[in-house]
Amino acid sequence: MNCTEQLYKVKEASRTMCLLSSEKINNVLKDLAKSLRETTAQILEANKVDLDLMSAYDPKYDRLLLSEERINGIAEDIENILKLTSPLGKILSEKTLENGLLIKKVSVPLGTVGVIYEARPNVTLDVFALCFKSGNACVLKGGNDAENSNKVLVELIKKTLIKNEINPDIIQLLPSAREAATELMNAIGFVDVLIPRGSQNLINSVRQNSKIPVIETGAGIVHTYFDKDGDLQKGKQIVYNAKTRRVSVCNALDCLIMHKDRLADLSTLVNKLQDKKVEIFADQEAYDAIKDTYPESLLKKADESYFGNEFLSHKMSIKTVCNFQEATDHIYKYSSKHSEAIISENSKTVSDFYSVVDAAAIYSNTSTAFTDGAQFGLGAEIGISTQKLHARGPMGLEELCSYKWLITGNGQIRE
Repeated sequence: MNCTEQLYKVKEASRTMCLLSSEKINNVLKDLAKSLRETTAQILEANKVDLDLMSAYDPKYDRLLLSEERINGIAEDIENILKLTSPLGKILSEKTLENGLLIKKVSVPLGTVGVIYEARPNVTLDVFALCFKSGNACVLKGGNDAENSNKVLVELIKKTLIKNEINPDIIQLLPSAREAATELMNAIGFVDVLIPRGSQNLINSVRQNSKIPVIETGAGIVHTYFDKDGDLQKGKQIVYNAKTRRVSVCNALDCLIMHKDRLADLSTLVNKLQDKKVEIFADQEAYDAIKDTYPESLLKKADESYFGNEFLSHKMSIKTVCNFQEATDHIYKYSSKHSEAIISENSKTVSDFYSVVDAAAIYSNTSTAFTDGAQFGLGAEIGISTQKLHARGPMGLEELCSYKWLITGNGQIRE
């Protein structure tokens, strides 16, 4: 089956989804979570084929990696999604005009959602579960790095749909070849919205070349500002967690911004990072502050080129600033508007940070690792939008909906 045939099939199948009851949808998701756990060995076998073709030192390796624990976590996310209230059919507004017309604004699915993504097999399941719960069909274009993993997961989804007497064509996995991405970006009339998940190069390519609407899920160039009034013990835990919890994801810390008045505390703040062999690129002032306490092999001097990077690895830069203005200026210059944080006990400074910094998720005195759909109570996420139109931040069920107007009359005509 070629891409055009797949797109036609998913378009036709999507029309049947409006007739599915919430009970039917939840039964499918329940069965899928169960089947995931039961076929863990088969999934891991396919995943290993993909992993064996990738260097373990590749930043994408951790994203590609599945384990029994991760599969169980994905199953739990699916179970969390099925517990959520359906976003469909909600009356967003309602009013009766003077002429007696009743006008309702009601939530509806986007239609068919296309997703182009790289070595992230968990996205296959997250996208399907969120789209299915919100009444959307989906077209997936994974990368060749995860080809075997994606195939076995989509086969599992289709078997679950067939078991529940639902058209399996509501999900389509396109070939991993680049030509399929081009066809998807040109799928006018077949796909209603396209969401890229992956590197900045992938996101830029989709944004520049797609002829269908795009929701941009941008790269995460993440900063944490340690203010002059920051609590050192809180800061030490937050920086370690934000940087090392999982370095390959978009909410991981990339740049620590350090107030000059607290440079004496910098060693304490970052010292634990050496346990995970985090390589630090520090500006001159920060370098001088930690050169006697941080391993020489892991400490380098940073020039301007080390800022504005999404490292996706055990690397981090440090920028020294004299005041709040310099800190927010640095964020303004290099932020990807994904997640930004401040560590400060000064409520006025925190309030100003919330107001001044422009990002999808802004934190105070906690780790940016929480930028995640499941952590936000969305069940899972289809992506983290860094744009401002339609959706921003972690995108869950509600963000996969649009709306339509329902007008009820009783013979009214317009003069």
